Amino acid sequence: MINVLIVEDSLTTRKYLKHLIESDPELHLVGEAKNGMEALELAARKHPDVIIMDIQMPGMNGYETTRAIMEKWPVPIVIHSALVSPDQTENIFQAMRAGAVAVTPKPAGIGHPESKAMVEKFIRTIKLMSEVKVVRLLKSRQTHRRAKPLPAGIPEKSEGGSELIVIGASTGGPPVLYEILSGLSKNHETPIIIVQHISNGFLEGMLGWLARTTHLKLIIPKTGERIQKGCVYFAPEDHNIEITPAHSLLVHKMIKSKGLKRPISHLFASAAKIYGKNAIGVLLTGMGNDGAIGLKEMRSKGAVTIVQDRESSVVFGMPGEAVKLNAAAYVLPPPEIALFLNAACTPDGIDPTTPV
Repeated sequence: MINVLIVEDSLTTRKYLKHLIESDPELHLVGEAKNGMEALELAARKHPDVIIMDIQMPGMNGYETTRAIMEKWPVPIVIHSALVSPDQTENIFQAMRAGAVAVTPKPAGIGHPESKAMVEKFIRTIKLMSEVKVVRLLKSRQTHRRAKPLPAGIPEKSEGGSELIVIGASTGGPPVLYEILSGLSKNHETPIIIVQHISNGFLEGMLGWLARTTHLKLIIPKTGERIQKGCVYFAPEDHNIEITPAHSLLVHKMIKSKGLKRPISHLFASAAKIYGKNAIGVLLTGMGNDGAIGLKEMRSKGAVTIVQDRESSVVFGMPGEAVKLNAAAYVLPPPEIALFLNAACTPDGIDPTTPV
């Protein structure tokens, strides 16, 4: 039985969420909080397995409440939110940086054409996230950046500079992307293509949040857009993105009838085919195995391949699968991934002991 705590200021929404949870035999509702202070009290007393957290509440908002809970009683927190204004989007992804493990839209009510699918995904997310092992958030964690030499065996500069970086991420990915992008040097120009598994409606908000930490141009591309230096391209939700021989992008909707979705592996395989040894593949935290086979293809073509280490991953599923396939040349935490990319993409090299 999975013990669930609801934190939501709307009485109507609380009742609906309560109905959904009590309708599933694997879930048990241990409490309802209508604000952040009540959430802190119930989290300390009830010890839930997972918390469903609203983001917009009077007094302590969802970000502030998440941060306080993760500092004292770490527990998987799922942010649930309607599509919101930019300032609220900032709070959503700040909450994820503070330790929330996922963000999901508030499920539509009965009568909505997508209600059943949204409810099923919402319940599935609660169950999956309840299994995530979280740790206490240290107050200094978000402001401290390690300045240390690169690990042994990693070159401090490349011979010619890599031509493309491709990155895949899922559960827990946004805060890691934030850390990596913020760690890139000011003269970084190598184009980056990213697939981040994320609920529909939240990608643009995530880009707005990430844009505050990088000098690079963040783009959700359309078919035909050419890959340019100084740009980071994000695959649209529910779309595959691949690279053409002309070094432009092909973006197309994933077809559900064609089986399992593997957008990260799809991108990685494309990078292996077009760029070969001149590409770098990075696979970050996430459930499942998307990206592992694609990263293996990249390594077989001579590309540099990196996965996030177990200790820093919210979920070591995707990186772990890549390790099992011997697809990863390096296993690194996010700060060292950023240092690696700086070195590999700068022909003249950088001082790896200097924060950027």
